[in-house]
Amino acid sequence: MQHSVSIIGAGTAGLITAKRLGLHGFEPVVYDQKPVLGIPIRASGILSISGLERLGMDYSGCVTNSLYGANIHAAGRMMEVLSKTPVAKVLDRKKLNDSFHDQAAAAGARVVTRKRIVGKDLDALSARGVVVGADGAVSSVARHFGLGEIDKLCLTYKAEYDMRVPDSRMVDLFFDRYNYPGLFAWLCPNAKDILEVGVGLNSGSGNAKAAFDRFVSSDDIRDLVGSRKPISQGASIIPMSLRKRIVDPERKVLLVGDAAGQVKPTTGGGIIFGGSGAIMAADVISGYLKGTGMLDDYEMQFRKTHGLDLKLHSVAHSIYSSLSPSAMGRLIGTLNAFGIDKFLGTYGDMDRPSLIIKRFFLRSLAR
Repeated sequence: MQHSVSIIGAGTAGLITAKRLGLHGFEPVVYDQKPVLGIPIRASGILSISGLERLGMDYSGCVTNSLYGANIHAAGRMMEVLSKTPVAKVLDRKKLNDSFHDQAAAAGARVVTRKRIVGKDLDALSARGVVVGADGAVSSVARHFGLGEIDKLCLTYKAEYDMRVPDSRMVDLFFDRYNYPGLFAWLCPNAKDILEVGVGLNSGSGNAKAAFDRFVSSDDIRDLVGSRKPISQGASIIPMSLRKRIVDPERKVLLVGDAAGQVKPTTGGGIIFGGSGAIMAADVISGYLKGTGMLDDYEMQFRKTHGLDLKLHSVAHSIYSSLSPSAMGRLIGTLNAFGIDKFLGTYGDMDRPSLIIKRFFLRSLAR
């Protein structure tokens, strides 16, 4: 079948779209300006097991650790959310990207590296077929086709250290509106001997690298990391809100992943929602090219499927990002007192707060 779909960006969302289109019988071409896919690695690789299962993603061979929960810190207080079984996997993002590339290629997609697509190229590709923007939060595809801006962006800086991890089961999250406004700092055991340290904050509210330096020089973290030098480090930009438009049916343009803002505002995690968006986009494109559907269906389907959960994530993000450290500490104390820590450890879902609420009310009614 002739090439009729061009995907800009060979990250996770772009490659999932390509694979799905290949399975529908198309031969999409994926363009990426990097010489080597997946390098540099800018995003963390924590994905919920339930989300991976819903996507049907093959992540075998990419797992570096299993996580059972999180310790949430604020103003010297802590809430432990611990499950009896693993709730998330830490994945090697480079291996994951390579795996998705191989799967997409096996399905019939072609990936072109070292290829920067500029405005005139986008116009030509749009005239010839469908264009999928999978090129990140500051998407050139979205900008060129006038699909609007993402309202909220987060800046992160993270580093990995080669060291023995105290507890490889748990992620530690540190909330402090003054030092990490809009997000938090974290410690994540990427493996039993690799610790990821990072911070995130609203764009425009400070320098992420400076916030990172303050975090690693704080008493607890300084004693943990010591004088070790990072084995890798880097910054990234994460969307914290869904773009107002993610499809232009007249010019045959769709956005997926970070380019669409398909990210949890609570944590900045995007693979699960972005991967779901990529699958929906590919299915809609297939129907459109076969004459059985319209490109508008993509946006309607995504918002219908994930709109409520993304809204609830946004509400939770607004609450914690507005609280002072002392108020956040008091909230943690209250949640512990009411047993919410135990409830979340048993019934929590990292991606679907609507499911947590449903389980809470069902459990209350059953008493």
